[in-house]
Amino acid sequence: MEEKKLDINSIIGFILIFGILLFMMWQNAPSEEELKAQEAEKQAQIDAQKKAEAEKEDTKIVTETDFTEAKDSAQVATLQSKIGAFAYSVATATSSEKEINVQNEVLDLKFNTKGGHLSEVRLKQFVDFDSVPIYIVKDGNSVFNLQFQTTDNRTLNTKDLYFQPTVTKSGANTIVSMKLKTAQNKFLEYNYVIKPNEYMVDFTIKSQGIETDINTSNPITLDWSQKLYRHDQSISYENRYTRLTYQNDGDVDKLSQMSDDDETVDELEWLSYRQHFFSTILVADQPFNNVALRSKNLVEDEEVDSIYTKQFSTKLDLPLSGANLNSNLKLYYGPTDSQILKQYEGNIVESIPFGWGIFGWINKFLFIPLFSGLSSFLPYGIAIIVMTVLIKLAMSFVQYKQYLSQMKMKILKPELDAIREKYKDNKLKAQQETMALQSKAGASPLAGCLPALIQMPVFYALFMFFPTAFALRQKKFLWADDLSSYDVIAELPFNIPLYGDHVSLFPILAAIAIFFYMKLTTGQNQMSAPQQEGMPDMTKMMKYMIYFAPIMMLIFFNQYASGLSLYYFISNLISIGILLVIKNFILDEDKIHANIQVKKAQPKKESKFQRKMKEMMEQAEKQKQMQEQQKKKRK
Repeated sequence: MEEKKLDINSIIGFILIFGILLFMMWQNAPSEEELKAQEAEKQAQIDAQKKAEAEKEDTKIVTETDFTEAKDSAQVATLQSKIGAFAYSVATATSSEKEINVQNEVLDLKFNTKGGHLSEVRLKQFVDFDSVPIYIVKDGNSVFNLQFQTTDNRTLNTKDLYFQPTVTKSGANTIVSMKLKTAQNKFLEYNYVIKPNEYMVDFTIKSQGIETDINTSNPITLDWSQKLYRHDQSISYENRYTRLTYQNDGDVDKLSQMSDDDETVDELEWLSYRQHFFSTILVADQPFNNVALRSKNLVEDEEVDSIYTKQFSTKLDLPLSGANLNSNLKLYYGPTDSQILKQYEGNIVESIPFGWGIFGWINKFLFIPLFSGLSSFLPYGIAIIVMTVLIKLAMSFVQYKQYLSQMKMKILKPELDAIREKYKDNKLKAQQETMALQSKAGASPLAGCLPALIQMPVFYALFMFFPTAFALRQKKFLWADDLSSYDVIAELPFNIPLYGDHVSLFPILAAIAIFFYMKLTTGQNQMSAPQQEGMPDMTKMMKYMIYFAPIMMLIFFNQYASGLSLYYFISNLISIGILLVIKNFILDEDKIHANIQVKKAQPKKESKFQRKMKEMMEQAEKQKQMQEQQKKKRK
């Protein structure tokens, strides 16, 4: 009976729920007016879609049918109604679309008669991380277009029009001419000169006699955009070094590194669609004016967005010479390699991010020549090690000064503690006495900081050098397949945020070396550097840093160039060795202590700065005493 009751109750419950749902559906049912509005909205969407498709079809100014039927006079007349005088270029063309293939020792180029520009650029001597040939331009990733107004008020785009090709030889050079004709001797021409063993192509945009067809009172606009293909193992790492770079009035500038960005430049001498290791560079003989530049990041999810890194675009008005175009340009398609780029004029080698100011100078005039010399006769991994040894030996005096300062502070620590205890109720007096003792003994906390600052330019310069060193690309060393990318000793079945989906060994070794180096130096610092009044507890901070710095190295460098991690690993090993040598064989604590006592006994001549500081502190002390006396009187 109980079960029957439950069953009946359940059935009744379901009926009630069903009834409530029917009632709600009836209540929420759209009215006749609402149904009509929905139908109207739906029809509007269909009409908008049809209009968009029609507009898209209209942009195809010249179709395949136009080509096949253009020989007929009636069809030529129809074509003229579409594109005016430029129908001549279609009527005299031999085929609807044709690719012209030209090669030299380093470039494999294809020019398309539709649009007249490069439809494919392959770098013959390079492959990507997956052994696929390197293509800078392919499958419509690049659009090079001139937009202009005709004298009969049409707006035309060269990307939709068909050029007549001619390929000739001039000595060892190959010349490709693409002409967009309005008559036999009236044309707009793209002229390309391909030289042997050259990544740089001479490129001229010129016109002849078309001032009667093109309205030159309106600007002729160059619109050039390019999606940059991914070539590195890590697309996010490659994207970090993919950046639109340009030279404006002699100064090199860049659009944003990771986010979308746009900029209008008054004067532009060259611009580089720079990828990590490959670049497309446009160089002008005369600077362009009022140039609009744009960069769009195409990588939101590395797992999904795996083909392109960024999209760069440029828009500018081409200058006229009289009533015609005559712009002499150069196009570079090749490696982002300082050894190659510095061969060309125009300062385009500065498109490589060597680092700002002094950091760039150190790279250009020291590290790049040094590494080039070493790698000319040593394997690249060994060259990095030898370079690291030379740099550390050259900077060993800095470590010596740091450790000497730490040892002096360690020796003075008992006296400094006694001063703080004696004047524990007078912080200002304690600071005065502390400074006086340090000055007499020739020991100061700043003496250990200043040598460390000398290392910063070297540290940052090397941080910029390794990720941009083209020579390291696809060079193997030990278990690393590519010193310009991360090494892999284990693949993870999942992705860890910030860390990645793999385990790199060089960052682990570097992190271990940093841990032991900091353990050695921090132990000395804790003994020698007492906490200053009013300052944070540096001892606690350094304890945290011993563990924090290696963890950051482990995470941050897991997807960085293995050559950089190799440098830091070797560098910290050498630093540990130098520190042990200085501590055990060079510096003698007893001699340093005796020397400090001699200095303390000698009269110390105060500098103007020291006297001024002393006077200021004494005045501050007097003010404090007066304030305390006034408080007592009020009480």
